[in-house]
Amino acid sequence: MMAAPGKGMAGPAGVNTTSFQKKSRSKLVSIPGTRPSVQNGQLIVSTGVTSLDYVIGGGLAVGTLLLVEEDRYDSYSRMLLKYFLAEGVVCGHEVFLASARDHPDEIMQELPSPIVDEVGSVKTKEGQAQQCDQENQDTMTIAWRYQNQPKVQNALASSVRFGHYYDVSKTMEPEVRQAVKCHSFYALQESPTTTESSLLSSPYHALLQSIQSVIRKEGFDGSTPQSKVRNVLRLGLHSLGSPLWGDDLCCTDNPAHCHALTTFLYALRGLLRTSLSVAVVTVPSHLMQNKSVMGQIIRLSDTAIALESFRGSEKETNPLYKDYHGLLHVRQVPRLNCLVCEVPDTKDLAFKLKRKQFTIERLHLPPDLSETVSRVSKIELAGGCGTTATGNKHLDF
Repeated sequence: MMAAPGKGMAGPAGVNTTSFQKKSRSKLVSIPGTRPSVQNGQLIVSTGVTSLDYVIGGGLAVGTLLLVEEDRYDSYSRMLLKYFLAEGVVCGHEVFLASARDHPDEIMQELPSPIVDEVGSVKTKEGQAQQCDQENQDTMTIAWRYQNQPKVQNALASSVRFGHYYDVSKTMEPEVRQAVKCHSFYALQESPTTTESSLLSSPYHALLQSIQSVIRKEGFDGSTPQSKVRNVLRLGLHSLGSPLWGDDLCCTDNPAHCHALTTFLYALRGLLRTSLSVAVVTVPSHLMQNKSVMGQIIRLSDTAIALESFRGSEKETNPLYKDYHGLLHVRQVPRLNCLVCEVPDTKDLAFKLKRKQFTIERLHLPPDLSETVSRVSKIELAGGCGTTATGNKHLDF
């Protein structure tokens, strides 16, 4: 029996044959705190709020921009921004924070503390259980055949789970925050820049240059190799469009710099698309006089949500909303690598701040309303939101 031609041996008709080699698939970028989306294969990161990740299709795609329309008192929108930054710190991502009202260092000191899984205590209990088993080894007579099998690792859930949970009643330890690299931009301390040939106002021009500099110097655009493993840059831009940024969108119906913010967002998306970075931008949409400009801002974003707080409104005392602190409106969802976007299965979303956590749920109406109140009455009671009590259930977050 003749042996098969080996590597480099001549086969029939003098054709060189080689041993079979399996075609390897292209490897995905492996970065801590990221994973590929099941919908479009895009690399995504968590917003820090697992329920929000579910609403927008699994998480934020790297290279995209999430727009958050602030609530009236900027309480919950600021909290979402801190969740986003805290998730970056826990995952070891680099952070860039820009603000014009509070100093970025003050905001970073307010990051919520991560809720550590009971891994340490579980390991301790496992150790105690193993010690107890060794002491009582002679008395164990049940399931003896499974003694040599590996034990279930309870810590596996925390390593596989996407996103983390945080306790808003506690702040993150300073040594945890200082373990990651943080870049900051404080508009009130930046010197004016010359922008005669630019459509951007001075603060936006300086902010764009600062972001571009960080992306290039740290190698997030691939121009220079990163010093360590590949990483993600998280950009948190707080309250763009407010007068503190030198913008007059909130001051008049015909602002002199009506295209400044839209031009900045257009340029920012260009930087995001060509780099390993992701941005969360908050804007005070309730103060903007020109609603057409706000529509342009939403269209220049990949994902857009709005927070409507019940504080100071009639809905605060409405018994229909007694279990919630506000409504969440999904303005826009991204279309990435696909023709059809991931549409949320419900538009009736509400948020509430528990003692320790911020959660988003389906708006759940009391069941007795379906029998005692007509549909018209329910719409009036809901303030025209058009929701009914039929078929509304809580999301399992």
